[in-house]
Amino acid sequence: MTWTIGVDVGGTFTDFFAANERERRIVSHKTPSTPDDPARAILDGLAVLIARERIAAADVRLFAHGTTIGTNALIERRGGRVAVVTTAGFRDLLEIGRQTRPRLYDFQTDNPAPLASRDLRFEIPERMDAAGHVVHALTDDAVAAAVAAVRASGADACAVCFLFSYVNPAHEARVGAALGDAVPALPVSLSSSVHPEFREFERFSTAVLNAYLQPTVSSYLRTLTVGLESVVGAASVGINQSNGGLMSVETAERFPVRTVLSGPAAGVVGAIHVGRTAGRSNVITLDMGGTSADVCLIRDGAASLSFTRDVAGFPVRLPMLDVNTVGAGGGSIAWFDKDGLIKVGPRSAGAVPGPACYGRGGTQPTVSDANLLLGRLDPSGLLGGAMPLDRAAARRAITPVAERLGMTAERAAHGILAIVVANMVRAIRTVSVERGFDPRDFALMPFGGAGALHATDVARSLGMTEIVVPPHPGLLCAEGLIVAERREDHVASTRIVVSDANLPRLQAAVDRLHGEARAWFEREAIAPAARRCWLALDMRHVGQNHEIRVAIAPDAPGEPSPRLPAADRLCRMFATDHERSYGYANQGDAVEVVNVRLTARAAARTGDTTAAGAGAAPAAAPAAVDVRPVYFTPDLPVATHVYRRDSLAPGAVLVGPAVIDQLDATTLVHPDDRVHVDRAGNLVITLA
Repeated sequence: MTWTIGVDVGGTFTDFFAANERERRIVSHKTPSTPDDPARAILDGLAVLIARERIAAADVRLFAHGTTIGTNALIERRGGRVAVVTTAGFRDLLEIGRQTRPRLYDFQTDNPAPLASRDLRFEIPERMDAAGHVVHALTDDAVAAAVAAVRASGADACAVCFLFSYVNPAHEARVGAALGDAVPALPVSLSSSVHPEFREFERFSTAVLNAYLQPTVSSYLRTLTVGLESVVGAASVGINQSNGGLMSVETAERFPVRTVLSGPAAGVVGAIHVGRTAGRSNVITLDMGGTSADVCLIRDGAASLSFTRDVAGFPVRLPMLDVNTVGAGGGSIAWFDKDGLIKVGPRSAGAVPGPACYGRGGTQPTVSDANLLLGRLDPSGLLGGAMPLDRAAARRAITPVAERLGMTAERAAHGILAIVVANMVRAIRTVSVERGFDPRDFALMPFGGAGALHATDVARSLGMTEIVVPPHPGLLCAEGLIVAERREDHVASTRIVVSDANLPRLQAAVDRLHGEARAWFEREAIAPAARRCWLALDMRHVGQNHEIRVAIAPDAPGEPSPRLPAADRLCRMFATDHERSYGYANQGDAVEVVNVRLTARAAARTGDTTAAGAGAAPAAAPAAVDVRPVYFTPDLPVATHVYRRDSLAPGAVLVGPAVIDQLDATTLVHPDDRVHVDRAGNLVITLA
């Protein structure tokens, strides 16, 4: 079993990337997505790839999948009918929330309505205190009444959310077991299993989101796995999580909320891998696809984790790669707001009907139409000509915009691109400048189908001077899936003041989590040599409301349990991170730990996705295959040489202007910028 296949489903295309570990053979495929049934594009495209490359089903070891099915279900409100069982007096917590407005200066925008309507929220008399002691015992009659109410409600799923269940989950477990016995087919999400941390609103919200997604995601995964059996046989199936690691299908069905950033997280994992091959440990990613652009800052070869963020307006508190998303993709539509100003995105033409130039019925002007009109995209079409583009249709779509602005279609198209670039620049500033990092200290790594088209404009706007374009930019999310590691996050919420006297209590929490990690390693049959643990503490000054994450053992062997340093050392580590984040640290103030986090990891077997022979010297200087006019400025086109990416061997050097075409993406090189192909096949662009 030597093949590993990664499949990423995007808004416009479904991408396939496969690697043969033994032969170091790389193959790829790209097919239009089928939004009505994403599994259809996966199975059809997979069948084409396997037949074309003569891959035997028995030779496929792992099928890794990044999915947007959960995210789309949230955005489009296509989840299940959810019931909630909660502690008496907390029925309305989902609506009360934090009493903050979605937009500070917008008095008209409301928070989204809870995913469980009030008539489907059932209170039950029970109560734990903050230490996990029973204040109000849970009776059999109360459990029976709650189960009967849920069964009569006709709900598709149920979330059980009790006060302080993260300390003592006994009551939640009891109700969950009763529901399982009475309604075996009903998916049940216990907040103590989905998100065992303090802060009730975020925990309740995350558990309800999980329950809401269970019917939709479970149905999709079952359909997909049944179809995969006839294509890849007994291959292991891994679903990408928002934290960048793979989990089993069974885990994904239990915890679908972990997949809400599945696709973007895979791109970050791929970018870390490519950065390693290029010798760049500090990069900022720009993943620009058909509907959105995702950006992430990678520092010292690792991306930061975020533990709280909004998804479709709902707070989710789970470990997620810190990806910032903006509605800027190839299908983003240019439109005029009420103030008469032109905007680009977040509305998108998507895969159906798509941009006007796709010839599938789209008529609104998009970023792809602007790129085609300006000569930046190959007029013969995408996917090596398999998907024709209609330049006349692009002009027809953009002409009304140009007429309203009183300018040529080309100048209007250039303005559309400038706006979408400004949107992406703002997104990058959010993950860099606003967090104390200077983007000029990083290389920009564009990928996705459209990232390399706009990278130079984005880099120049930020003062960045180096761009690294991966060998397969349009497929990097799929590539990231096959180099992703399996991982499982464990957490224990506890408020313990850091002192020598309290250190044994903290170590006991670490040891308990390590026991959970060890059990996971055994269940997943992970070899001892591949086991790794990442230990961190969420720490804050006593009296603060927010904590910062302090890495204690970022890459410890899986055996034995990681040991905590002395109390004074922990306080100094916290002070260092606090000063880095906020510019100051109060060295003498008491410090407490509120969460202990331990991530169990198992390295992926596919560690190298560069093709055999990478690094060889080029046989000859690359030859252009075409010359076409390209607009780099709004008014005059420049005669620009066009190159095939596969003709650029390691060591090749080009000076712009140039267009570099390949199956999955197009790279635009501006005049006087220099391109060098490194030993791993990456395009390293140095801006003039």
